[in-house]
Amino acid sequence: MDKFIVTIARGYGSGGRTIGKMLADKLGVKFYDKDLIRMASDVSGINEALFGQSDEKTKSGVFGKPGVYKGEVIAPGKSGFISEENLFNYQAMVIKQIASESSCVIVGRCADYVLRDDPSVVRVFIYADEEACVKNAAEVKGITDRKEALKTIASIDKERAAYYKAHTGREWIDARNYDLCLNSGDLGFDKCVDIITDFIRVKLG
Repeated sequence: MDKFIVTIARGYGSGGRTIGKMLADKLGVKFYDKDLIRMASDVSGINEALFGQSDEKTKSGVFGKPGVYKGEVIAPGKSGFISEENLFNYQAMVIKQIASESSCVIVGRCADYVLRDDPSVVRVFIYADEEACVKNAAEVKGITDRKEALKTIASIDKERAAYYKAHTGREWIDARNYDLCLNSGDLGFDKCVDIITDFIRVKLG
């Protein structure tokens, strides 16, 4: 199989991150999630904590209103260097770099949009029904109160949708942004991994 990049967007509680890690392990490729923050900090010299504060959420009151990603970074010393937009730009730079080097799985951070012109990319969206998300939130985050779990799920998904819209100009849950949209609640994690694996082979050979 030739080089491939799988990007995974995921609803909170859908198990998308777990599926991504399982997929990377099965295929023997690198897996990237929050380590993208550290890598972007290393490249830019910007404090890692600032990247963490704007990770998959928009904080325009603090960092300045972001704009749709255009592919450039703002150099040190220039106005907007630590803006939310430029923090995203550096993460996008890292995403493009690792995607150029070897096959991998990348979770979140609008990677599907950043790599939209790369023919080796398979763009996946993982979602699940309410009950499955509540169950997963309880197992992973220890949120046992149903009302609290639903509130957390809605809040984080709203943040992710706003983040995606700010940096891509697109709707996060629009199926047209992705090659595959999988319901992990119905399919289960293992089956999702199998389907993505089969799709990679069909699309990329």
